[in-house]
Amino acid sequence: MDAGSRSISSGKNRAGAVQRPPLQEAGSRPYMPSLSTRNPSAKCYGDRFIPDRSAMDMDVAHYLLTEGKKDKENAAASPSKEAYRRLLAEKLLNNRTRILAFRNKPPEPEKVFAADTVSSHQAKPSKQRRYIPQSAERTLDAPDLVDDYYLNLMDWGSRDVLSIALGDTMYLWDASSGSTSELMTVEEDNGPITSVSWAPDGQHLAIGLNSSDIQLWDTSSNRLLRTLKGVHESRVGSLAWNDNILTTGCMDGRIVNNDVRIRDHAVQTYQGHSQEVCGLKWSGSGQQLASGGNDNLLHIWDASMASSMPSPGRNQWLHRLEDHMAAVKALAWCPFQSNLLATGGGASDRCIKFWNTHTGACLNSVDTGSQVCSLLWNKNERELLSSHGFTHNQLTLWKYPSMVKMAELSGHTSRVLFMAQSPDGCTVASASADETLRFWDVFGTPEVAKPAPKASHTGMFNSFKHIR
Repeated sequence: MDAGSRSISSGKNRAGAVQRPPLQEAGSRPYMPSLSTRNPSAKCYGDRFIPDRSAMDMDVAHYLLTEGKKDKENAAASPSKEAYRRLLAEKLLNNRTRILAFRNKPPEPEKVFAADTVSSHQAKPSKQRRYIPQSAERTLDAPDLVDDYYLNLMDWGSRDVLSIALGDTMYLWDASSGSTSELMTVEEDNGPITSVSWAPDGQHLAIGLNSSDIQLWDTSSNRLLRTLKGVHESRVGSLAWNDNILTTGCMDGRIVNNDVRIRDHAVQTYQGHSQEVCGLKWSGSGQQLASGGNDNLLHIWDASMASSMPSPGRNQWLHRLEDHMAAVKALAWCPFQSNLLATGGGASDRCIKFWNTHTGACLNSVDTGSQVCSLLWNKNERELLSSHGFTHNQLTLWKYPSMVKMAELSGHTSRVLFMAQSPDGCTVASASADETLRFWDVFGTPEVAKPAPKASHTGMFNSFKHIR
């Protein structure tokens, strides 16, 4: 039965019933004032602008109304009689001049309610908006920085040392002292440097080369530990660490897991991209790997799905996402939601997309208007920072999840290819094709947490350290 006939039949059923007024709660009755006599002892305030007959003295009211008429009639009376009349009226009327009597003012609101309101406002103070500097805190020269969208030439380690590749040379900048040192220079036949990534310990550095080799360096002693050869057949443009596993992405589309502790380091492979892998990022849990390629594809891999001997036609990826219309280089895992991934597309796409990596669903897509080169999450607030190319070459700070622009940071004159975040999450370094390296205090200072109480014994064998 369609909706029209259903409404007609229901109207017929209600024909003999009493119609209820619309927009009333079911089962409620309209308000009817009581017809019984009001209890005089009941406290009722009524309307203070309506005269109250019970509060009026009718004799006094009659006198005041006729007083003016008598004044005209007794205009010729003697001054002594007039004075006597005025004195008598003053004593009898007690200087009452108002004819109508009104009720008292309505009672004032209880002070408890006001106090509660004030205390509630004091308990929840409004959070002040954070000041975001519009100019870079520091600017350094970066000559010979390779202007290539598909490479990853800068990273900031856990020991507060920034590494950046300029041509064939790797430089280290110590943020605590501001000093710069040269780690290595690759031979011209193997260069230039195409990727760099710090190990979690902040001491060891992986460097990918144009020759397909990967070098592992100990930065504390400036010593080359080993060179991984035969992993790829062309340049290594992306690197990502997962504990002792170094994942490498190549121009041939292959992704390889390398266990740097063993001789035969290539232990697992992921196959899915047909062109260069330009973005690689492990999730915080180390269970999922995101990869973006020049084939406009985004893959989500599960750590358990990698294969040491891949078979033809076998799909190893957890999700294969084809929504981007250009190369996918910018990847950023959310620090406060483990299955949330932000990705950015190239010049023909210009979009930032958000993914649920458990289901593969695209949660949101925002057209930024320009090439998305890099993405970074704020570790302390729900914010996302993106770097862009033509036309404005800016850094844009977004509020998540509304994706409202909070700030646009300008200063670079060419596309901002790379970004890196300090270990405390406050400062962001940006490297551009204009051959400058800029530092921005964009994420603010985190709130200082209260120190945890010190335990008397911090370890199982701590008691053996004491001398009896």
